[in-house]
Order: sequence, then C-alpha cells, then structure tokens
Amino acid sequence: MKPTAQINGVVKDDHHHHHKAINGPTNPMVTPLLTDLYQFTMAYAYWKAGKHNDRAVFDLYFRRNPFGGEYTVFAGLEECIRFIANFRLSQDEIDFVRECLSPTCEDGFFEYLGGINCSDVEVYAIAEGSVVFPKVPLMRIEGPVAVVQLLETPFVNLINFASLVTTNAARHRFVAGKNKLLLEFGLRRAQGPDGGVGASRYCYMGGFDATSNCAAGKLFGIPLRGTHSHAFVSSFTGPDEITERSLKSQDGSKVCKDFVDLTQVWLEKLKRLSSSAGVFGETNQSELAAFVSYALAFPDNFLALVDTYDVMRSGIPNFCAVALALNDMGYKAKGIRLDSGDLAYLSCEARKFFHTIEKEFHITGFGKINVTASNDLNEETLDALNKQGHEVDSFGIGTNLVTCFAQPALGCVFKLVEINNQPRIKLSEDISKVSIPCKKRSFRLYGKEGYALVDIMSGENEPPPKEGHRILCRHPFNESKRAYVVPQHVEDLMKCYWPGSADKAREELPTLEQIRNHCMKQLDQMRTDHMRILNPTPYKVSVSAKLYEFIHFLWLNEAPVGELQ
Repeated sequence: MKPTAQINGVVKDDHHHHHKAINGPTNPMVTPLLTDLYQFTMAYAYWKAGKHNDRAVFDLYFRRNPFGGEYTVFAGLEECIRFIANFRLSQDEIDFVRECLSPTCEDGFFEYLGGINCSDVEVYAIAEGSVVFPKVPLMRIEGPVAVVQLLETPFVNLINFASLVTTNAARHRFVAGKNKLLLEFGLRRAQGPDGGVGASRYCYMGGFDATSNCAAGKLFGIPLRGTHSHAFVSSFTGPDEITERSLKSQDGSKVCKDFVDLTQVWLEKLKRLSSSAGVFGETNQSELAAFVSYALAFPDNFLALVDTYDVMRSGIPNFCAVALALNDMGYKAKGIRLDSGDLAYLSCEARKFFHTIEKEFHITGFGKINVTASNDLNEETLDALNKQGHEVDSFGIGTNLVTCFAQPALGCVFKLVEINNQPRIKLSEDISKVSIPCKKRSFRLYGKEGYALVDIMSGENEPPPKEGHRILCRHPFNESKRAYVVPQHVEDLMKCYWPGSADKAREELPTLEQIRNHCMKQLDQMRTDHMRILNPTPYKVSVSAKLYEFIHFLWLNEAPVGELQ
C-alpha cells in the first residue's frame, strides 16, 4: 500500500509514520505567488516540452559568509516546510498567472497548475540553528522539475534574511560574552513589519534574550522587555503633578501615605554623602516626578532611563532616591538605562555610586543593580566597550542588528545538480560560482578537542566517513589543497524534513527554544579563531577524493574547447 501525503502535512502509512499537521507560513503573504515570474514561464516551457515531471535535484546554499566573518547560522527552515506542507494554487491565483503569461499558453497548463502540490517533493536539510559554511547545501530539494522550480524564490527569500539576521545576532552575542543580557530593540527601525517580526524571532534564535516587539512575543513566546522613553520623563513638570502618592509595601503589611515625600527624604540623605559632594546639588525635579510616577505604577519592576537631563548630576541620584524609598517598602529596583554619552565612563561612575550607597546605608545587593546601555550599538562598539572596561550588564541593540547594516543580504542560490539521475554542473569564469554537481551527502568531522575540523561532501552512494578512520579531504577546485583527517566524531548533516509521499521517516520541527539551544551548542563547538572579529581563520569545506575527480571530469566534459586561429 502506497503512503499518502496529505496537503496539510499529515503523513500516515502502514509503517505508522504519523506526524502532526503542519500549520501554514507565519506570514500570510507567503503564498505560491510569492515567486518570480520566470518560475511560471519556465514551468510552462517544461510542461510544453513534456519535461515538467522530470525528477530534479536542487541544492540551496550560499557562496560567502556574511559580515567579513567565517561562519553563518542557518535559519528559516521551518517556514519553508510550512510553505510546502500547504502548497496549493487557488483558482484565483491560477487566473492571475494566466493573465501574466502569453495568450498563446494552452489551457492544459492551467489545469496542471490546479492539480499540483508537494506530495512528490522531498526536502533534506541541515538542522535549523546549525553553524554552516559556504558551498555546503543547506537544503536539498528533490521532485518534479516544474514544481521544484516554483519553490525556488520563496525558499531563497525565507532563508536569506533569516540566516543573515540570526548570524548577526550570534556575532553580537559572541562579542558581548555569555553572561550579558542582550535585548533586541529594533522594531521601529526594521525594514517593514515582516522585517521587524522576523528579526525579533531570529535574533532570539541567534542568542538574544528578549525583544521589545509585542507581536513577536505573542507569535513566538519570546520574553518581552521595555520600560519608558525620554518622552515619559519630559512629560512631567514636577512632583506637584502626582496626586495619588500612597504605596502599599511589598508584603502588604504597611502603607506609605506619601511616597513622594519619602523619596525627597532619601534625596537629602544622598546629598549629604561625602562621595556626592561636587557631583550633584539640585537634581531635576520634573525627572524625579517621572521616576516616582513610574515606581508607583511598577514598584516591583522599576527601571529608569537616566539621561534625559544629566546622568550623574540628576538621573542617577534621582533614580537612587526612588530605589531607596522602594527598598524601605520591600521592593527591589531593577536598574537604569543609559541611552547616550560615554557609556563606558558613565556605567563605571554609576556602579561606583551604587557601591557607595550599599556601603553607607548597608543595603545588600544595591551595588549590583542592573545597568542597561542602548544607543546605536553594534559589534564594533561592543568590542570597544570591552576594551575600555565598562559596568554594563544588559545591551539594548536595534538598528544595526535588525537591518543587518553591515551587510544587507546573504546571497543564497538555488542550483540544479541532477536531473533524471544525470548530474549537472553550472560553469563560470568566476570559480566561486561553479556549482558542485550530483546528489550529495554532507558530514562534519570533529577532532580530539571536540571542535569541528572540516565539512566534507561526498556522492550519495559513497560510504560515509568513519570515526577513527583516515579520510582524504580535498578542496573542491584547488588541486594542491588537500589533507588527511582522522575524525573522532562524524556528524551526518542532512536529515529528511519533508518526505512527500515517500515512505520515509520525517524529522519533527523543533520549537524555537530547542532551535535556540541547538544554535548555542553549535557555536560552542566552533574554535574561537573561526569566530573572532578580526582576521578569523577560514573553516575548511571539502569534498571526497571520488567527488573531486567527478567534478573535474564533468567540468572538462561540459566546457567547450576553444580554437586558436
């Protein structure tokens, strides 16, 4: 009995491969029409020639790592699988395609379009969140050539930005270090709603801890963070505006009738500290009013933006007065945010002031209050802050992160490598654009220390590399670049994520949290010299000796021989 793949992704057969239905793409704009016109013109030409059902194999890969680095994080796979699990052209869409194509196109083709789905397509891929390298296929798509051609543009679109922004997030995480809190604040500067929501999702995948984006929080369960802006601070004119001044203590045992007054008492005590002599006199009272109001609204989550007027002369002392008043009522203030100025210097000065208060007033833990910094941060500024020395615990990063300011696109490609079991190659005078032919398997070989040494591609029917057995790894195009490797561990990179109606087990799609954990683990398995910002060591991508011979045989076969006159 042949298994049947339903369009919603439920696969049932007599071997009990039973999977949950797969929901459609997150973004409703991802439909079969989210493709380039030439995919439909090619589909018609294939159909007209009777070639539309030829069995094709395509590789999706990229040619160069982004941001001048030597690694990339693969993302976007789940959305590709959601897309093909629900792939179907509606009558309305078919009518539109008919309008776009030449009036000479035959009716039979549009009937054919109405019947296609992805039950004859198979997708093999590296796990989402994996560290990946140029030329190694991220995905291998097999199926009727006309159908697979219609998947090209949406797949490349769904992988390109996702992988780029996840890599950008991972690079920021690497520079910031593991113990810092990273917050993605990029929605307002992102490239449109999809750019904003996608960036929040993939920054979280790449190692950020939270986002300011409520829509992404709801859609993907990402932790949310955010307090108030400069507008909130400057909207107050003074403490007289505050009419409701009472605050119940954290345990509910007492009520402070005038919290504004309690704050003023603490402000006077701070002024009398010897360490604050010459630092501040009169603080800005409208700022104090804003802080008090925010504390009354969120006594258990008080974090203040301290640079509206003057960080050291007003913002920090005002914050501390409110924090100390909250402490009297059993609450712990969360921290401050710096959004301008010399972040290294100001964070160190603020930390000194917090330590002084802890010591002078015997308030345990006050010196450790959280300092968050934001303000056009990127990899370089994080690196500079590390070199200067700073006291920042959390970084809020927006524009440079979500827009991938340092590099706008990854440059994924989708190349035919085999048709009807015949390997195909794309040649170019630019060697980096020559494709690696035939249906392949990819493996990652690990060394004694547990770090990845090299990725190797081999023909589908070659025996896989074995642990403890020496294998020759060759550069795909450079004859003299080759090395023997004795792997301590071998990882088979490609798994089946969509078997179509084929009788094969399918990988279940992991949760965002699982993908994020996998990503963190993968990054830990990379040597730091591959990861560093300046002059990172290139990671080796190789082919087996047999595949090397085959590439060059096919190359010579397909390249026309010139004639000198």
